[in-house]
Amino acid sequence: MNCCCLGLRCAAVLLATAGVATAIPMIGASASAQAPAAAVAAPAAMACMVDPVHSKALFRVHHLGAGQFWGRFNDVTGSFSFEPGKAEGMNFDISISTESVDSGNEDLDKHLRSPDFFAAKDFPKMTFRSTGAKKTGERTYELMGDLTMRGVTKPVTATLEFCGMADMGRGPKAGFEAQFTVKRSEFGVNYGVEKGAIGDEVRVIVSLEGGPKK
Repeated sequence: MNCCCLGLRCAAVLLATAGVATAIPMIGASASAQAPAAAVAAPAAMACMVDPVHSKALFRVHHLGAGQFWGRFNDVTGSFSFEPGKAEGMNFDISISTESVDSGNEDLDKHLRSPDFFAAKDFPKMTFRSTGAKKTGERTYELMGDLTMRGVTKPVTATLEFCGMADMGRGPKAGFEAQFTVKRSEFGVNYGVEKGAIGDEVRVIVSLEGGPKK
């Protein structure tokens, strides 16, 4: 093959390659023009009912000067509303059934429901109603509110974490987790405090998941 033929063939290959390279971005631009990416709107305020199946309240107290004893409440209900990323307008109204206290031991549960502790027959509910909130981080807040237990209401401040919001085919869901500490003696729960058998300070963790009100 002479040099002339070789040069012509090389030129043809180069032209074909250039054509393909030019066609690729044109195809991409055409597809983009036909199906532009949908704009994602900022989520609006959301009002939720608490999902009692996926919400729980835990408590921890020092026992006999030794271990940290954990228990939980299985029946958590109520509502919360918020606008993602904002503290303004955030509101929580939560009720916990004292009858649902669960230590993992039936005899102990009966004692916890008695007048020595939660007096479940006379005071079947503990409630928390928020009074304000302050943003402290990208996903964290200070949540102020009134806690009522055994008929006594005291202000508390909880550290609140926004756990997330998503729709995975069952409607939009949102989750929060709150932590705070209370002195149970301030609510009339004095059993074991005087002799130090059971600690006075109780750490409380409330984990909430909810979806739109029906």
